[in-house]
Amino acid sequence: MRSPCLKSLSITLIVALSTFAPRQGLAASPEPVKAEHGMVVTAQHLASDIGVEVLKKGGNAIDAAVAVGYALAVVYPTAGNIGGGGFMTIRFKDGKTTFLDFRERAPLAATKTMYLDDKGDLVEGLSTEGYLAVGVPGPVMGFEFTRSRYGTKPLKELIDPAIELAREGFVLQQGDIESFDGKTERLARDPAAAAIFLKPDGKPFAAGDRLVQTDLAASLSSIAEKGTDAFYKGAIADAIVKASADKGGILAKEDFERYQVRELEPVKCNYRGYDIVSSPPPSSGGLIICEILNILEGYPLSYLGYGSAETVHAMIEAMRHAYVDRNTALGDPAFVENPAAKLVDKSYAKEIRAKIDPFKAGVSQELMPAGFTESKETTHYSIIDDEGNAVAVTYTLNGSFGAGIVAPGTGILLNNEMDDFTAKPGTPNLYGLVQGEANAIEPGKTPLSSMSPTIISRDGKPFMVIGSPGGARIITITLEAIINVIDHGMNIQEAVDAPRVHHQWLPDKVFMEPYALSPDTRKLLSAMGHDVQVDENWMIWGQAAGILVGGENVAEIEAGGGARYSGAVDSRIGAGAARGY
Repeated sequence: MRSPCLKSLSITLIVALSTFAPRQGLAASPEPVKAEHGMVVTAQHLASDIGVEVLKKGGNAIDAAVAVGYALAVVYPTAGNIGGGGFMTIRFKDGKTTFLDFRERAPLAATKTMYLDDKGDLVEGLSTEGYLAVGVPGPVMGFEFTRSRYGTKPLKELIDPAIELAREGFVLQQGDIESFDGKTERLARDPAAAAIFLKPDGKPFAAGDRLVQTDLAASLSSIAEKGTDAFYKGAIADAIVKASADKGGILAKEDFERYQVRELEPVKCNYRGYDIVSSPPPSSGGLIICEILNILEGYPLSYLGYGSAETVHAMIEAMRHAYVDRNTALGDPAFVENPAAKLVDKSYAKEIRAKIDPFKAGVSQELMPAGFTESKETTHYSIIDDEGNAVAVTYTLNGSFGAGIVAPGTGILLNNEMDDFTAKPGTPNLYGLVQGEANAIEPGKTPLSSMSPTIISRDGKPFMVIGSPGGARIITITLEAIINVIDHGMNIQEAVDAPRVHHQWLPDKVFMEPYALSPDTRKLLSAMGHDVQVDENWMIWGQAAGILVGGENVAEIEAGGGARYSGAVDSRIGAGAARGY
């Protein structure tokens, strides 16, 4: 079983992945974790252990997903949460699928101009710092909604391991410490957060220290005893509302009492014979992944080769066109009409391909719709059980450690998800996304997301469970993992480790991880007119978590041999782990 990787290994791996020919370099990746009965892949090894124990004790993948969700709120505070929100895609053993939206909602007192000054300009920090940035959290309701309908275990049994980890604490490893890098000064500004995530002398934790979260243990215990009422109608909601009122926020008790989970039909499409099920609006993820894949289906990517100028050019242009649709047309389906059928239509993809010059980069400004003015901390986990039930969950605090605030007495980190709305059309958000009116702030509305928990099947059988954090890059990270497996023949570990490129329409730039493209490929792309820039801060590119079913790669699956499940956590994660049994 693969042990957690440190940052130095990640750097070595990524350089190795790009220095040699694709199949040679990819051999530098660790082997996927293999198992016959079940697999859990998360960003923190203790959460993975808890998920596998649930499966071993007879729980299904949904039970494990709930247990993991609560565990990550304790052991992965940078993104794991009950104070944020997220999405869950489920494929049941009989092939049926569903999607759960437990994303944050705008408070009822929210307004379209709440982050603008009297001149109509954005006020820096209002949508990302403090209580005015907080949306109404959804995970507690989301987990219980899912467990009560599709799980088999009682809530207390699933939440008890998280309670114990919070009450007794856990020893921080180097990978855990890395998630705190650059965040401690921000956490220090909130006394309740500082009391938990900094030492008594105000210094950061170090590897080997124990993180104890007694207030969070008490909150989790209350949820275990009283269910969702403890969070949405009881003392926890009261404490969050009071802290919000005391510190300039607008959260009200009614916001919590009115919160509801939405069960929706997933987005579905087919790519080269593989059936893809992913997230619908209010996520843009599933629609845009399908749109990009539909465009790329017209190119022989396998023949053109991984990392070739032709392949990368096709990917960039597909991303460019799809992100125009993502940023200008999509929003909460309760408030706007999303052109979902159009975006997944293969004839629409054909129209886009006809506009792509095979020898020249497109120009994003020329795709500007009429009337339009010009962190990353999410986490994903993938689970599959012995019966073939598969669950993909992506949930978030938005920024790293969310808004960097904890309501006193709760131990719960709160999100800064309001920044995902279009605070001002044409102005970039935290992730540089330039968005339109469809995603404008309205009371009770859910902000547009890029989260893309995805499950793929082939011939009626589960094939792949995949997703990633990464802000605006979630879509392209998940997309590239899919095409790395299907088009380029990589195993799941190679697919999530491989260096990445990203384009999101605006800014009109191609971002690449160091060594993602050879110097020759970069020269060819530049000659086509692409502005290719190396993003040295490559550790923010998200950490994918995936499972492949039936073999190590497509070739082995088609040959009918290999382990039943192969799991992989991105080598960019220091504390993550794939665990199977």
